[in-house]
Amino acid sequence: MRYQAIEILSFNNKLLAIESTRWGGISIQPYSSLNLGAFTNDHKEAVQRNKEILYSDLGINGDQIASSFQCHGNEVLNVIEPGYYEGFDALITNKKDIFLQILVADCTPILLFDPQNEVVAAIHAGWRGTANNIVQNTLEKMKDVFNTNPSDCFAYVGTCISQPFFEVDEDAALYFDQEFYVFDKEKNKYFIDLKTCNVWALSDAGLMKNHISVSPFCTVKDNHLFFSHRHEKGTTGRFGVIIGMRK
Repeated sequence: MRYQAIEILSFNNKLLAIESTRWGGISIQPYSSLNLGAFTNDHKEAVQRNKEILYSDLGINGDQIASSFQCHGNEVLNVIEPGYYEGFDALITNKKDIFLQILVADCTPILLFDPQNEVVAAIHAGWRGTANNIVQNTLEKMKDVFNTNPSDCFAYVGTCISQPFFEVDEDAALYFDQEFYVFDKEKNKYFIDLKTCNVWALSDAGLMKNHISVSPFCTVKDNHLFFSHRHEKGTTGRFGVIIGMRK
């Protein structure tokens, strides 16, 4: 299975919204097999072919993709043209036939759709981006540029590392409210729940709870389906989320 369609976003037949898995490509171990990450040590030709395979399955091509070099920040780009950008961890657009792509291997991918204004967003929410309000920033940008009302929006909080496996030190945990982490006295470590934190951020920004869907998968627990940077000790690929509207 190369990808899964996002069910909560499937009510609009012009909307493409998917999350890829690690399977269905040509990369060999340890990048087996649908690695989309160009900045891994995988063969560049294999990564490019993997993208072509996935895009062909989706009925799009690479010239329609907009992506960014992700820097674990909270900056949001309104995409006017497809292409490769730098320094943005969230992309938004109302342009048809532009497909926003975020790549991950433990961080939280989030997709947003405003059906009233036909606006889409793709968010890369690592722990730093989550702590620095990237979800709220994205919705604010959508509101400012496109007059988006968050209560109209639908969201998918994608596959990421789940709380039992996201072990951090106090310096990272203290960026979060106590309700989003637990402390293990025996290990002297904190465990952050990125999914819940981002669901809360979406709700706090005005999304209705029944408009938010959360992936049941974990990059560590379900490492046979998804890449995990932490579990695979940094030598692994990247899977992606893609969203956009066809004309």
